[in-house]
Amino acid sequence: MSRPRSDAANEAVDDRATDPLRPADHAEAGGAASDSAAGGSDIAQPALGVVGWLRWGWRQLTSMRTALVLLLLLAIAAVPGSLVPQRSADPNGVRQYFVDNPDLAPVLDNLSLFDVYTSPWFSAIYILLFISLVGCVIPRTKHHYKAMRAQPPRTPARLSRLDAHRSEVLEFADPAAAAAGAETAVDAARQQLRKAGYRVERYDTARALSVSAERGYLRETGNLVFHGALVGVLLAVGIGGGFTYTGQTVIIEGRTWVNTMLDYTSFNPGRFVDEEALEPYALTLDDFSLSYVMPGQQGAGQAGDFVAHLTTQFPDADPAEGEVRVNHPLEIAGDRVYLMGNGYAPTITIRNSDGDVVFSESVPFLPQDNNMTSQGVVKVPDGLREQVGLVGFFYPTAQELTNGAYTSVYGDLQYPMLTFWVYAGDLGIDGGVPKSVYTLDPEEMTQLAGGDSGVASLELMPGDTVDLPDGLGTISFDSEAPAGAAGFEDAVKRYVSLSIHRDASATWVLVFAVLALAGLLAALFVPRRRMWVKATPQGHTVQLEYAGLARGEDPALDAAVAQFAQRHLGALADLSVFESRTLQDPAPENRKVRDSKPESTPDVD
Repeated sequence: MSRPRSDAANEAVDDRATDPLRPADHAEAGGAASDSAAGGSDIAQPALGVVGWLRWGWRQLTSMRTALVLLLLLAIAAVPGSLVPQRSADPNGVRQYFVDNPDLAPVLDNLSLFDVYTSPWFSAIYILLFISLVGCVIPRTKHHYKAMRAQPPRTPARLSRLDAHRSEVLEFADPAAAAAGAETAVDAARQQLRKAGYRVERYDTARALSVSAERGYLRETGNLVFHGALVGVLLAVGIGGGFTYTGQTVIIEGRTWVNTMLDYTSFNPGRFVDEEALEPYALTLDDFSLSYVMPGQQGAGQAGDFVAHLTTQFPDADPAEGEVRVNHPLEIAGDRVYLMGNGYAPTITIRNSDGDVVFSESVPFLPQDNNMTSQGVVKVPDGLREQVGLVGFFYPTAQELTNGAYTSVYGDLQYPMLTFWVYAGDLGIDGGVPKSVYTLDPEEMTQLAGGDSGVASLELMPGDTVDLPDGLGTISFDSEAPAGAAGFEDAVKRYVSLSIHRDASATWVLVFAVLALAGLLAALFVPRRRMWVKATPQGHTVQLEYAGLARGEDPALDAAVAQFAQRHLGALADLSVFESRTLQDPAPENRKVRDSKPESTPDVD
């Protein structure tokens, strides 16, 4: 049973029901709607349907909030690319990671963490971010274009409701002079606002003359430029990445490298790169200069400045000299050549038991520590009674440890030595499976010297020749130093590891990044303001009102209105438009406060 209403309650309901500003079906209105609400019946909402859900999903995807979340996710998704080596930039590092972490590496590989930037999950975030930004920018650009072409809004009827407000009363000799003074004041305000960069429009009524002005559209323009530039960066990276390639190579002193697929040790092209149409040029490593801090000095043994001196050669052109330093790449034919590493390449000659040369090469040895203790591999598949593999260790300045092993105590050539472990058997290269030239798989081989073989490893100084085990032949450590040289400074060749990189998108990314920065600065520091000046003749006086409205936070708005009023009144005083003036602004504590909303203005005349 329902309780009867009191008379006061019934009168309140009747008043609300007859309120012309309240819809008839309002929850608190009388009649059937009120009774239905009192009965507790549910409000029926229309079903969205497939199209409605698609529209809802599109609006969520193209919202600025979603774009910011996707941008954050893209930054987080790129983090693994800096934690583990990437096949596109460091394929040898990926191979080494598999060797060092045989259990973890396959798991990471299944998650595409060695190919982060081409992985499905990274591409999904990338594409969604692109769609979100495009879907967000295009509608806002249309709306902004219409807003820029629209006239400034009409002058509000009650400017005193705005926070930034100032009022002055000008006294004239008679009503006719007051009317003429109001006209002059509005025209002067219009000219001053236009000079200040405002878009102005005059609105006159029977009671008052006024001018409406607005500026700061550059703020929204900068916002759109910023987001459009982000789209440009995504396009430049996505499309330009298809024309980008990165390759690695090793050049030994005195040798020449040609920009063809045959001379790359590894090559990672974009999907649009034509591997048969690389720019033809050649690089010759003339000399690799490197200095070390001498023993006894601070930082002893550390490498100082090092530079690769190259000769560049184009077809039908004269050779030119070039240099590559760390963080100072050589630019050639649109490519950038970076210095990634360096080391020693001892020249090793192997002869069979008949004295015939079966191997003679300068072999790059990979540094293992800061003192350039290096490891290299020599493989001899033919010419001997059986296939032979040697694992060598090079010590630029050798010193024997207490356990009989050797190490290098200085990176320069002071006392160079080579030691070899010798293996004989199947090198595993006849099955057609590619093998790294820097590693040796001894699983199908027998160790003849070094390690646990019971036979001492082979030890050679520059110029030495020793016998291989089991009468297989001899091995020599050839010296590159000229005859009669006193030291070992030139006894061993050096090599450099170079990375050749072409980035077709770099220029465009830079352009869009600068545009994004400029747009962001404009969006942050350009204020969006509306300004109004109203002149209301009242007998022999004219009431001048100045008011401003900001879109968003603008702490300088009050000062801007006050400064403009001061300049405007000063201009009128110079023209002798009025006889005297009186400040009519109410005290701040008595002024009606109204939140300034960007999308609306107070009532207009």
